[in-house]
Amino acid sequence: HDRSDEAAWARLLGLLDPIHEKAMTTARRLARTSDEGDDLYQEAVLHAFRKLGALREDASFRSWFFAILLSKHRTRARRGFWRRLLPLEGPAGVDAGPAVDPGFGETEWLRAWRMRSALAALPEGERETLVLFEMQGFSTEEIAAMQHVTPSTVRSRLTRGRRRLAGIYVRRGWADAKEKAAFAAMQMGGSS
Repeated sequence: HDRSDEAAWARLLGLLDPIHEKAMTTARRLARTSDEGDDLYQEAVLHAFRKLGALREDASFRSWFFAILLSKHRTRARRGFWRRLLPLEGPAGVDAGPAVDPGFGETEWLRAWRMRSALAALPEGERETLVLFEMQGFSTEEIAAMQHVTPSTVRSRLTRGRRRLAGIYVRRGWADAKEKAAFAAMQMGGSS
């Protein structure tokens, strides 16, 4: 039995290696905090190990694994209802604000914190869709298959999610003049 487990882990790790960074980043962006994202990723890996026998073709591993990641994320989001009522980390369970003075210049860390904070404010479906499409490069058809919706629904979620994200950036004062103009055009339906 141990040899079969070792072989399964070796197969899983071999399949996971080329997508590990993107999958970890996706988990962190879907979750409200980096720690929750790390936990989500680990949970998805363990589930993938238990279900690896159901994977028919190694070539479909990427979308199969991301579908598991989304499923685990949704399960956690449903369980998170009670955690949001009694938050441990500040408003809406989002990481605390930046510990640096933004006057010193925008750092990569600050941009990442802003994006994570803005994404956390989006409805789950829109957040998932934006992360998978804009940040991970999945097609609308691939996302539709992972989310069990139509490609049209994916496109609608992308449009709504982009608009909401733009609104968050403007309301929080994170957008410069050029971005504000682009966001205003987006809000008016000038681009999607």
